[in-house]
Amino acid sequence: MTISNPSRRAALAGLAAASVFSPALLRAQGSGWPKSGTIRLVIPFPPAGATDVIGRIVAEKLSQIWGNQVVIENKAGAGGNIGTDQVAKAAPDGNTFLIVSVGMATNPFLYKSLPYDPVKDFEPVSLLALVPNIMITPPNHPAKTVAEFVAMAKKDPGKMSFGSSGIGTSVHLSGELFNKLTGAKMVHVPYKGTAEAKNDLIAGRLDCIFDNITAALPQAQGGQVRALGITTAKRSTLAPDLPPVNDTVPGFDVSSWFAFFAPAKTPKEIVARMHADTKTALADAIVADKLGKLGAEIVGSSPAELATFLKSESDKWGSLIKEIGITAG
Repeated sequence: MTISNPSRRAALAGLAAASVFSPALLRAQGSGWPKSGTIRLVIPFPPAGATDVIGRIVAEKLSQIWGNQVVIENKAGAGGNIGTDQVAKAAPDGNTFLIVSVGMATNPFLYKSLPYDPVKDFEPVSLLALVPNIMITPPNHPAKTVAEFVAMAKKDPGKMSFGSSGIGTSVHLSGELFNKLTGAKMVHVPYKGTAEAKNDLIAGRLDCIFDNITAALPQAQGGQVRALGITTAKRSTLAPDLPPVNDTVPGFDVSSWFAFFAPAKTPKEIVARMHADTKTALADAIVADKLGKLGAEIVGSSPAELATFLKSESDKWGSLIKEIGITAG
């Protein structure tokens, strides 16, 4: 998840410029990695969510590139901490890696203690993609635009509500940022998943959700919910008619993000090979088409750029979490 500011733009600048033919990569190609056998991609969330879907799309292509089966392991629980910790403690031999989202930056601030360190226990591989959320309301909600919604919320502070898929998720933090920038003071109602929250939204028991575009857009197009705006500063090619929330709420620029990490001390040559092949996978026409249909903006950053991006995200969201006093356990 990202907030628009100069540091964020600087962190993303030049993400596509990483060289594929580096000396480290050439050494990795000559080292025999990946050796025959299977490689594990740990997804610290249940199947069918955005992290799972994106991970499987890229992993399928990497299996072809490496000539090795990439086995998907869903290790859900504790806001992604169970699966993430498993990779932190895995052997740094290139046979295990992780796809993770915003929790890598926010969980250190949401939980009193973690069994892993997001920086010390991992080697960044690549920032894969950014995916926007959509601000949705019940189909019969009186507010038909973001401006009307803000006016209603500010008129009756504390009376309107927004749902989320859980404390500290991108869906939750989007709503908290909206509160901060507008003074809306909406009440947060957490659920075990977005599907449950949307059932209450459609029934009119919630005023809005900042849901992932992959799930929200088809429902908006089908009339089940009303889409007011997209959470990124620019319009999405997937929903070009949907105005950015930022047009009404300056500074509101939010997206989910997805990245590959490997256990700390994984040889640099292997990390370089992982990055180069990931970039090749993301450039594949079929992969790009599948990700595009999810509303994903493909990135394919270098390991160093991902490290910079993670620090930027941690600084920004950590500040908001501390200010509001959000805790997850």
